[in-house]
Amino acid sequence: MAINLDLMRKKLNTSKNNGKEQDNTKWRPSEGDQTVRILPTSDGDPFKEFHFHYNVGKNPGILCPKRNHGEDCPICDFASKLWREGVENSDDTAKREAKKLFARKRYYSPIIVRGEESKGVRVWAYGKTAYETLLSYVLDPDYGDITHAETGTDIVLNYTIPGTPGSFPKTALKPRRRPSVLCDDEVADCDELINSIPEIETLFQRHSTQDVQALLDEYLSSDVTSEGLSSESNHYNSQKTVDSALKNFLNQES
Repeated sequence: MAINLDLMRKKLNTSKNNGKEQDNTKWRPSEGDQTVRILPTSDGDPFKEFHFHYNVGKNPGILCPKRNHGEDCPICDFASKLWREGVENSDDTAKREAKKLFARKRYYSPIIVRGEESKGVRVWAYGKTAYETLLSYVLDPDYGDITHAETGTDIVLNYTIPGTPGSFPKTALKPRRRPSVLCDDEVADCDELINSIPEIETLFQRHSTQDVQALLDEYLSSDVTSEGLSSESNHYNSQKTVDSALKNFLNQES
């Protein structure tokens, strides 16, 4: 039996990424121009919204249980209480720290990247400005359903990497002048391509309220922020975490 080359590639990618399988589904644009096509989804909504908490230790982004699933969220509770304390005491530092912890929206769409169709469906993450721009194209009768497999429109995406510390990358979107087919036989089987669109939420780890509480406790009992919300290795139970951490923070900043 011949060697399985696809399996060998997978093994090599895993080895090069310190034992973790590289996720090629999530896509980030490169600097400059690239052309993408947003894919049609079975539910008619290719523009998915999710809320994340950032700046909680080294976690890249924590799905908010409250904003995404209607469950209790200890990070929301802590950030809200910290904000109220900042307002009541005219404490700009407390308000600034609270803002860092508020849940933020990110938007995701399944796409193919022109010239890289062989890599299959990718998932592109973007911000509010790009989201509103895409919706404006969909609602513009000159473009309409930009995801349509036969009469949709490719989007030229220009991505500019920030040149100074603290600045943000910029994304400019421009639809092609003419509609085009999503794919032809030389590119991919369209039905197979569309059927391979993943459930985007499955790309993120979903944490229970208890899990989020544990992540918050770990963050509050460490020195991971420049403000140092708490420099002691305290152990908070779920009822006392917000009050104890808030008291430590305010005492430290006074």
